[in-house]
This record gives sequence, structure tokens and C-alpha cells, in this order.
Amino acid sequence: MRVRFFFLTLFALVAAGSVAAQITINPLSTPIPKRGLSVQIQDYTRLPDSREIRPKSEDVQQSGYARVSFVKDLPDGRRFVNDSRGVMYLIGGDRKPQVYWEFHKEVPFGVYNRLESGFISFEFHPEFAKNGLIYTVHSERASGNPAKPTFIPPGFGPEEVTYHNVITEWRTANPAANTFAGTRRELLRVGHIVDSLTHPMGFAAFNPTAKPGSEDYGLIYTSGSDLGFSNGVGPKANNPTTTQRLDSVIGAILRFDPRSPSVSGGMKGLGDYTIPPANKFAADGDPKTLGEIYAYGFRNAHRLSWDPTDGTMFATDIGSSQIEEVNIVRNGGNYGWMKREGFYENGIQRQGGALNQLYPLPAEVLDGRQKDEFLYPVAIYDHDEGLAITAGFPYYGRIEALKGKFVFGDIARGRLFASDLAAMKKADDGIPQTVAPVEEVQLYLRDDANNREFVTLMQLVGTTIGAPVVRADLHLSMSREGELFVTSRQDGTIRVLVPDGEGLFRAN
Repeated sequence: MRVRFFFLTLFALVAAGSVAAQITINPLSTPIPKRGLSVQIQDYTRLPDSREIRPKSEDVQQSGYARVSFVKDLPDGRRFVNDSRGVMYLIGGDRKPQVYWEFHKEVPFGVYNRLESGFISFEFHPEFAKNGLIYTVHSERASGNPAKPTFIPPGFGPEEVTYHNVITEWRTANPAANTFAGTRRELLRVGHIVDSLTHPMGFAAFNPTAKPGSEDYGLIYTSGSDLGFSNGVGPKANNPTTTQRLDSVIGAILRFDPRSPSVSGGMKGLGDYTIPPANKFAADGDPKTLGEIYAYGFRNAHRLSWDPTDGTMFATDIGSSQIEEVNIVRNGGNYGWMKREGFYENGIQRQGGALNQLYPLPAEVLDGRQKDEFLYPVAIYDHDEGLAITAGFPYYGRIEALKGKFVFGDIARGRLFASDLAAMKKADDGIPQTVAPVEEVQLYLRDDANNREFVTLMQLVGTTIGAPVVRADLHLSMSREGELFVTSRQDGTIRVLVPDGEGLFRAN
């Protein structure tokens, strides 16, 4: 079903026949409905308090119990989770976390004093059981760091680099071991050139639907991060052309073969990896474009996922002051940031305009009669509902109410949402105003009398740490069986969504 938001009903225009005025009211005036979609949530396990594990220093932020971002499973039954303060845990059948890897000891220049920092992300190679390869994304401070970036954004010099965004390949000595020991090979080191470590590179993953021999098998995708340019300080930040460049990784989702060109015999990229010839910008014949760019024009598409039924790739892109969005990602696509936010024009590109301003698109663009160069989201919500979108996953697990839906959430407020997958794919029609409906997922516990007790993640986190919280720090992960883990970087607890009335969650 298509839902179209016509700009004439959403925001005021100046006098009839004149140019549309800035939107000064709620962009999406209809609240996200609560239609009775409710799901049971259970505690699964809790990580150790990493404030006690890590020595207190200026590099370790002390708020938050343990900073959980990802839960990932291997086909052999093992389950792993990271604390971004620099530890990876293995969770056994007894649900007790044991230290698998003290990552922070390998990274002496690591930065752990922000939510978006430290040991940010990890991923296992599809053939990990044979080759023992793990890929990580982490951040380091530039000051005093002997390592040099392999890429610095155009227009900046080495002296302006403030932090490093690093993607590394690690080879374990024994893939079956329950503690890590191995070697490393650095793939890419990108210079961060705004004052704060905002929106670092925070994701690396293989397409789990790709099969051996297919074009996409064994290729890594990274998050589409603007590296803080939307929140930067200084005359070179907040420049609308910065995230629209094809000679820069800023705002771009990268796709590359992690094998060194010396091994693959293929085209070298910015780092020690191989550019896939199927990438649009690898095959465009233009030496000024970076061939590793798969899609671009994102503000912070910090999480990617794929539909196992047809391979559709989704990105959840954190907005600026107004709109959060879900995009279907296509090879070579331009998703508009900083010129677009949702299906609106961002005010930054207007004379005297600013990032917190939105303007309506021309009617003929909004309704698809006239095409522009951008691809638009298939689901959106505004900042009356939340502040920062988190990961989303196509769901085909055991919870009947969620089957065939894309389930996602809001990092700050901890709310869960769902949108029909078929409607989202229909909304990928080239018409900006066509988006799929979004509804809220209500969470509940079962008490000792088996009664439902409706709760919010903010309440659960506050109860666990014994104090109210103003930020949920929600993230979602998916088990190998297709079930959803709900985590918070505030209380270190891993929770799971389960079918109604189910007892203890038993997936290992």
C-alpha cells in the first residue's frame, strides 16, 4: 500500500503561485500509529561492567555499564558480542559471557571516550571456519599516532587530521578456539578532519545472502558516514558539496574485496584491498571517481541489512534536524545528503540557509513527473517520534506479528518500529513522496501470573541500572535463526524478542 504525503497538506506556502516557503511546522504531522502490534521481550544476558575492566582514564568514558553494539553468530553455534570499550565476548550455552578478545590491548591509540568510538564493529568472513578472518572497525586519536591515513578528504592536509577511522583484517591462529590469538593486516585508514569524533565509520559486513560464485560473495560493505561533516566546526564543515563528491569516501557506502591486489591480481583501492569491477564507479572510465564507492549521499547510514528472500539491501540513515530514513540501496545511487533530507530539500544549499531547515520539493519532482539525480527513502519518520534511527532487519522469524516486516528502532528514545516489506519495495518507484507506512511495536513482559506488562526500553534500562535514563542507546542485531536481539549501550543487557507466551529463549 502506498502512502503519499503531499506537500500542500504538510507545510505552508507563501502566496499562491510563488516559491514554496521553508517548512516551519512538524514535517510529518500524522503521528506514527499504535495499531496493536505488540511483542514479548525477555532478558538474555548481561555483559560485565567494563568500567571496572578498563582503567579509568581520559580515553574511557565512564558512563554506561557496557557498550553493546553488535551480537553476531557463527554457523558453528558460537555467539559473539562486542563492548565498544574494547572487549569481545563469547556467549556460551549457559548465557555467561567469557572474554574472547581484549581488543583494546592491540590498539594503544584507540579512542574510547565517546559512544561512537573504540571497538565499534566486527564481522566474520563467510569462510571463517577455514580462513579464520575477522574484520573490525575502530577509531584512534591522531595526536602522537605513528600510523598515517591512507585517505584524507580532499581539501585537507595531514595537519588537520584529528582522528583515524580504521578497518582491519585479523587472522586467527585457530578459528575453533574460544580465545583470540592472531595477526593483523590493515585495509583502510581514513583521516577524520572535524574536531569531534562524530559519525565515524562504524560498520563492515558481508552480504549474508550472497552465495559462493556470485558477484557479491566475499565483498565487504561499509557504513555511509559523513565523518562528522554535518556536525563539524570550522569553515570547511557543513558544506553541501562535501558529501556529493565521488573522489571522497565521505557519505559513501564502500564495497570492496578485502583481498590484497597482490593476491587477487585486481584493481587497487585507497587501501590494501581490491576494487570489484562490478562497482558502477569502477567501470565508469572516470579516473576522478573512487571505484570502491558503491552508493553515496548519506549522512550516517551506519547500519546495512539484506532481505534473505531476494537480496534487497537496506540502509538506515540517521538524519540531521528533521527526518530519519530507510533506503533501498542500489549500485551507483546518490541518496541526496546534504542536498536532500527525506523527500525534502535541505536549506543548507540555499543562500543564507541552514542544516535545520527543510523546503518542499517542486511538485513535479515530488510526484515523480520530473526526475532528479537522487534516490529517495522508502520509509521515514520525523523528530517528533525519535532522534536517530538504528539498525533495521527484514524479519522472517517465529513471531507471527512481525513476519514480512522491516523492524527497526530509534537509538535515543528506544522505540521499535515496523514497516511492511512489500510496501517498502513498492515505494522504491522513483516517486519521492511514495513511502511505506510505519507503525510502532509495543513491548511487554510476562509477569509471574502470565499477565502482560507493557514496558518501554527506557523503563527496562532504567530499572536495570537503578536510575532513570534520558537516552536508551538502542541497537538491534539478528541471530542466525532470524530472531532479534535488542541491546543498549547504557546497561550492557542483551534482550530478545520472542513469540507470545514463550518461556526462556533457548536459541544459542
